[in-house]
Amino acid sequence: MVMQATQSAAVRISAQGAFGVVVEGFDPTSSAHVVEVRRAVYRERIAVVKGLDLDPHQFVALGRLFGEPKPYYEPIYHHPDVAEVFVSSNLDTGEQHIGVPKTGKFWHSDYQFMPRPFDLTLIHPRLVPSRDRGTFFIDLVREYQALDPALQRALKGTTATHSVHRYFKIRPHDVYRPISEVLDDIATTTPPVNLPTVHAHPHTGEPVAYVSEGFTTGITDADGVERPDLLHELLSATGQLDSTFEHPAIRLQTYDKGDLLIWDNRSLVHRALHSASDEPTVSHRVTVYDDGGRSA
Repeated sequence: MVMQATQSAAVRISAQGAFGVVVEGFDPTSSAHVVEVRRAVYRERIAVVKGLDLDPHQFVALGRLFGEPKPYYEPIYHHPDVAEVFVSSNLDTGEQHIGVPKTGKFWHSDYQFMPRPFDLTLIHPRLVPSRDRGTFFIDLVREYQALDPALQRALKGTTATHSVHRYFKIRPHDVYRPISEVLDDIATTTPPVNLPTVHAHPHTGEPVAYVSEGFTTGITDADGVERPDLLHELLSATGQLDSTFEHPAIRLQTYDKGDLLIWDNRSLVHRALHSASDEPTVSHRVTVYDDGGRSA
């Protein structure tokens, strides 16, 4: 997808190579700017908005312009002042830790294990390491289009099952609890969900091969038969089993302090690139449900 540069008031939206757009001159209080950026995200999958410094209250206020922010279902990820802000942080202040370190080190879509995944994800890095910073992405719309036609036919009528249980992070109050109780909590709070393996994107109508290495636990055919072969083939074809990250489907999006990343959570799976160093790293996330209708 290639997008021509556009301009409305002071906002400037331009292609950043073969993937996504860069946004400059963005006013986080402008509904008109939000409309333009939202359209760009659904067309180009991701926007990197430059030159912002938003406190948690300003950040969630911006999220409300894009849709309905929702607090993450586990409170240990919440910012202490603004529950809708998810905090990923390795920062040790010697006091109570805020957020959770090393989040998202596996392929996934946010809330893929819930009955309704989020539409948009907004990430605002607050402290960034000097190297090895960024997020890997795979466009599941584009990769579905590139699948072997035989695999596309085999996926028709199948259902994918998604669950959080493989990557659920143990909470502080789980220490010393029997693992059976923790597993019962997971099963009660977030039971597995079933979605069509290939379904229409809710805003663009494009077919999405909606699976991830982290959260998809199985594919079942129309006769109710589990098909682990189909899941493995689909994950492999979309690059999610490539530990070298050299698969042509994988793209690395880097960022700097002052950037805001906004991406289409229903077409992209992502995986964090974490620095091997102990440099302080903090990012804030707001995830929203966008009921604004389909995008042109």
